[in-house]
Amino acid sequence: MLSILRKFGHILYRIWFYILVALPILIFFPFLIFFSLSEKWYPQFFWMARNIWANTILYGMGCVPRICYDEKLERGKSLMLVANHTSMLDIMMMLRVSSTPFVFVGKKELVNIPLFGFFYKRVCIMVDREDARSRTGVYRRAQKRLNQGLSICIFPEGGVPEEHVLLDSFKDGAFKMAIAHNIPVVPITFYDNKDRFSFTFYSGGPGRTRGKVHRFIETKHLAETDKKSLRDEVRAVILSDLEKDLEQKHYK
Repeated sequence: MLSILRKFGHILYRIWFYILVALPILIFFPFLIFFSLSEKWYPQFFWMARNIWANTILYGMGCVPRICYDEKLERGKSLMLVANHTSMLDIMMMLRVSSTPFVFVGKKELVNIPLFGFFYKRVCIMVDREDARSRTGVYRRAQKRLNQGLSICIFPEGGVPEEHVLLDSFKDGAFKMAIAHNIPVVPITFYDNKDRFSFTFYSGGPGRTRGKVHRFIETKHLAETDKKSLRDEVRAVILSDLEKDLEQKHYK
């Protein structure tokens, strides 16, 4: 009986998440449409996504964000934000990380998500990883956004790994782009998103949702041939942090 009740609770938790995803979009639909009409209004769109949409979901799910910073993100400074990817909550947590507007680079399949996908294709940089022309076009579109003073966000694992994997291998794209545009890389660790809302259906629940912004890694002195060493350095920072946190959880 207890098992049945637990499963029913997980079903309600999932349904509630999608209600919270859709509700702010429906309520503020005219404003979101207006601010997505032109790239010059993107900062206003970002403000609504960060302060209304992301907060509604995180606090509404009982996933209270707690983010600490080894180095603060400065307004007007373009950065390459990279983090581990384990949950749909990663998007909302990333929005909480930076009050300075940034643009997500993500896979084109996300446009198929109702409501969310409609705005995703209007304001994000989409990439088809199977299409070489699409991957090349990402650099051109990213440069345009960087010239506007925005930052770029990429989840370098290239997708959500299987749940037993602590941190998957990283793709080169984010690091090649950071070197090409001479912008610092910001490693970010999300500790609890998998526990709060994983891709296993009967799982998850409310609780603290922690993130950490590590010290930036400069790229001005690097050439494209250094992309793999940069990639490995960033991954090592995040992996070490995840392993320490996992060890601490085992001792509790």
